[in-house]
Amino acid sequence: MESSSSTISSYSVAIAMVLVQFAYGGSNILIKVSFNEGLNQIVLVVYRHVIAILLLGPFAFVLERKQRSLVSFSLMAKIFVLALIGTTIQLHVFYIGLHYTSATVASALNNALPSFTFLMAFLLGMEKVRISSARSRAKVAGTFLCIAGSLVFTFWKGHYLFKSFTERPLININVPHVKENWIKGCGLILVGYTGWSVSLIQQAMILKVYPAPLSINTLICFFVLLQNIVLAMFFARDPSIWKVDWNINLLTNFYCGVVNSAIVYYIQSWCISKKGPVFAAMFSPLQVVIVGIFSAVAFAERFHVGSMVGSVLVIVGLYCVVWGKKMDTLVDGSIDVDEKLELGKEKLELGSSEKVVEISCQK
Repeated sequence: MESSSSTISSYSVAIAMVLVQFAYGGSNILIKVSFNEGLNQIVLVVYRHVIAILLLGPFAFVLERKQRSLVSFSLMAKIFVLALIGTTIQLHVFYIGLHYTSATVASALNNALPSFTFLMAFLLGMEKVRISSARSRAKVAGTFLCIAGSLVFTFWKGHYLFKSFTERPLININVPHVKENWIKGCGLILVGYTGWSVSLIQQAMILKVYPAPLSINTLICFFVLLQNIVLAMFFARDPSIWKVDWNINLLTNFYCGVVNSAIVYYIQSWCISKKGPVFAAMFSPLQVVIVGIFSAVAFAERFHVGSMVGSVLVIVGLYCVVWGKKMDTLVDGSIDVDEKLELGKEKLELGSSEKVVEISCQK
């Protein structure tokens, strides 16, 4: 019964992370279209986190009353830093990179996230590596392949490899006011994903000492809102940019606020608390498939040689890391089983010795 319940739990976490990738893929497309329609990125970050606080706050207050305790100053500072690095800086750097590239490129580079997360977890002692074992060598090799693939994707554009699925885009968007810059855009997006990797590690550490994901995500959204209000005082003082009409920009604000900043943030925290930050990052390759197919059909995007080679390297590297992590789980599980068997034997031996003592005393 215990193994079947753990299997069900693993499947539920995996399904949840698949849904997360669909959500992120949809947001990348909507955000790219909205930026081309003139939506300001600071306005988007502020509005989406206002919506998220209004949604998460009541649930966190009601559902986590027993789990929640007083937050120390040290923990509050850690959550503030998590909000700054993992959301505020990450989102703005990512959004600037998205201006210079496309939603497909952003989703493809997301494949490097698991290896970045694994590398940081190793440096912080959260992941063990023994070069003598095949599973550790697979994780190390996979990490280097992902990093190499992301560099190939960034710096080698090459010629077109495939024609688009459609001659004309099904969805027409305005030409962006920022010229496309492949290297600059990819570099900024990779920096944003590095910040995301840091945030996954930080969340795992915070959830261990404060296991209340709804409350933590509400606090993260609150700090992100404060940080971006400060940014708005300097970079978004024009009142006209805060007006959102009934168009794609309004849909993007609500989608990112409800789906990304409220639902997805919580689901991701729950998955991290169950399986750890590396497992939560493993499902990112699904995103490029989702966005790539949609963009090729809807926007008539074309794929380059460099992007294809880089994507293949990253995906191969990713699954090397996944295989290594899977073997770690199996080995850890077998160790636990052996420990339980040894403990059972000790109890049996102790029980039999006690019975012998009782019999001898009665004699």
